[in-house]
Amino acid sequence: MIRRILLAMTLMTPLALAACSDGGASDITVEEPFARETIGVSTTGAAYLVIRNEGGADRLIAAATPAAVTAELHTHEKDGEIMRMRMVDAIDVPANDTVTLEPGGLHIMLFEIMEPLKDGGSFPMTLTFEKAGDISVDVTVVATGGHLGGQAHDGMDHSDMDHSDMDHSEMDHGDMNHDSQ
Repeated sequence: MIRRILLAMTLMTPLALAACSDGGASDITVEEPFARETIGVSTTGAAYLVIRNEGGADRLIAAATPAAVTAELHTHEKDGEIMRMRMVDAIDVPANDTVTLEPGGLHIMLFEIMEPLKDGGSFPMTLTFEKAGDISVDVTVVATGGHLGGQAHDGMDHSDMDHSDMDHSEMDHGDMNHDSQ
């Protein structure tokens, strides 16, 4: 009888410890999520944020928000003398590292925004990571030129950049269709 009790306790100990631990809490944290206010009747925008990873490598594979019909992961690439926006399938988040989504670099593009984004407002966004799963954040809307003092980390002044003025006709969106109705 004592053997059975000891065996049961031995088998149950790992389960009890797992229940008491933070049980799969993500090593990913998301900081400073923001979007710039939209101007005029623009129906496109972008969201930016900082992803901190205190664990193993992961990848941001999707974003979604009720504030826009579509949210896509994007980057800027230099094509000759022209900077072009390109959709990416995922954003790598290396182990024990930080990835910054910022103007002029990686970002989350918002298409068909439901209502204008106004300075001081906010909207929810769900980020989906390959390993960490879904992480919900509240994105703060700032005035155009707001956050980062109008400067991206690469030293280039992006304070006057507005995605609504960009020519999206040559953007590579894969098989997705964003034609206006």
